[in-house]
Amino acid sequence: MSDSMNIKHHLNDDLLMGYSAGTLPEAFNLVVATHISMCDDCRSRQAALDCVGGALLECEGVADIAPDALARTLARIDAADPQPKVPSTRRPGVFPAPLYDYVGGDLDDVRWRDVGMGVRQAILPTSRQATARLLKIPGGAAVPDHGHRGIELTLVLSGAFRDEVDTFCKGDIEVADEALEHTPIAEPGADCICLAATDAPLRFSGLIPRLVQPFLRI
Repeated sequence: MSDSMNIKHHLNDDLLMGYSAGTLPEAFNLVVATHISMCDDCRSRQAALDCVGGALLECEGVADIAPDALARTLARIDAADPQPKVPSTRRPGVFPAPLYDYVGGDLDDVRWRDVGMGVRQAILPTSRQATARLLKIPGGAAVPDHGHRGIELTLVLSGAFRDEVDTFCKGDIEVADEALEHTPIAEPGADCICLAATDAPLRFSGLIPRLVQPFLRI
């Protein structure tokens, strides 16, 4: 059975529609694109939404453009420096293609930072609308109990974690909102590697996590 067949936690329609329409923050786009590359079901649903969007565009009225718009566009293309195609050097690893391309490498190329209790993170450069980070959680370790002031997307790249909702394995994505307060715990064994995105700071219950929160940008 393929990894995609084992995925049981998927993206919701709002996220897929936002991705197709181009209205999501960059950090959310990265998580969605990475999950879609791992999940046949969500990839098929997203393709269907793209088709609906294309049909809606065909129903729109004709927009007026300048008479020389095509000529100016072709001239800009001709003036651009051709970019040579660089053969891909990607080797099989933990990161799916969208994330590998974004990071510029795989797990060994990440600059990790300790955040306590054995957990490590790496914040990825994205627009300021939301934050994307990679998390490495040792088997059996827990992330401090927290709630949410916005949306948090957590995609499992390897290993697994469990919380008050369910167990999340490779390819699964958890969509948490303000109604969820949880304590994610990595399953015993291998490290749990996740890609997470948030559009607002987390709401930690403990004093120490709240004190260090500004320094860790969580």
